[in-house]
Amino acid sequence: MGGAEVQLVSLARSLNPAIFDVSVACLYNRGELLKELSEANVQVLGLGKRGRWDLVGFLPRLIRSLRRHRPDIVHAYLGPPNVLAAVAAPWLPGCRVIWGVRASNMDLDHYDWSWRVTTVLERLLARNADRIVANSYAGRESAMANGLPGERIMVIPNGIDVAQFEPNTSRRTELRNQWGIEADAFLIGKIARFDPMKDHRTFFKAAARAAANVPRLQFVCVGDGPATYVESLRREADALRLSNRLVWAGAHTNMVAVYSAIDAVALTSAFGEGFPNVVGEAMACGRACVVTDVGDAARVVGDTGIVVQPGDVTGIARGWETLAGETPEDQENRRHQCRARIVKHFSLTAMVDAHTSLYGEIIGSDSNTSV
Repeated sequence: MGGAEVQLVSLARSLNPAIFDVSVACLYNRGELLKELSEANVQVLGLGKRGRWDLVGFLPRLIRSLRRHRPDIVHAYLGPPNVLAAVAAPWLPGCRVIWGVRASNMDLDHYDWSWRVTTVLERLLARNADRIVANSYAGRESAMANGLPGERIMVIPNGIDVAQFEPNTSRRTELRNQWGIEADAFLIGKIARFDPMKDHRTFFKAAARAAANVPRLQFVCVGDGPATYVESLRREADALRLSNRLVWAGAHTNMVAVYSAIDAVALTSAFGEGFPNVVGEAMACGRACVVTDVGDAARVVGDTGIVVQPGDVTGIARGWETLAGETPEDQENRRHQCRARIVKHFSLTAMVDAHTSLYGEIIGSDSNTSV
């Protein structure tokens, strides 16, 4: 699942059931999201969208489903659901609509025309949203620049489940052995789907440069994406002579094990980030991060990590070299600082409390609310 889906599941299963009757309407009747929601005992409304272009038949089904359920609040996540919620709003008397903004400063040149259409529709339909929740301050500024009304936008940062995300020594050893990582290697993890915004190419270039200076550095890519795009990236990594020190791990379901296995996380994104979940989760597991200054990444790491400009191959490489060169005592201190920052500023509890307050405010009640 992507970051937005992870946060949606976390919120849905954490809202107080004595106050909120929570249901999640899923466009498609399949996928990891439905599995996670079912395991969390969250009611799922399967809308049965048959494909990307199933629009004419789908919209009436959506409206009928929402009218049957009669929610007090419809909280949409991401652009297309925002548009759908706004279009359905006139048929839902008394229902409040909340939009979600999960990204910032998207470079739409890398994507097809539908992204531009969605951006235009959001601008035109924003008046139908009672409130807009951005998960980052960068996202709020970007949304305002795109024409969304700033007076309706509030920021609620993502929440990290610090009880779930904590270091696990046994899984660290197990996964490093599975990946063939040498005992004394300092392992850098790039944990992201394969997408232009994640800028794997800069990651590879920085890896080649850093490895030339620090031979014990090894690297792992965790995530998946379109096969042709992944294959092109593999060829580029091979051309940089990284094949003997780079693991292609694919998608992984046990992220605590992944974060425990690595020594530092690389966020090399070029654009588009809001609140990068991977940074918060890694820090909760005590892992230092070298991040590009995109979205709220710098705000999340604070003084616990290293921040460089997007595309700064030399800066990223030097950041890894700095972390790898720290004494064991300094590395341990940094691990504690990373986790402490997430616990203090970006916990799941804080995120849920903020949404609880928002829902109560927008409805004017703190009990028996259908979301």
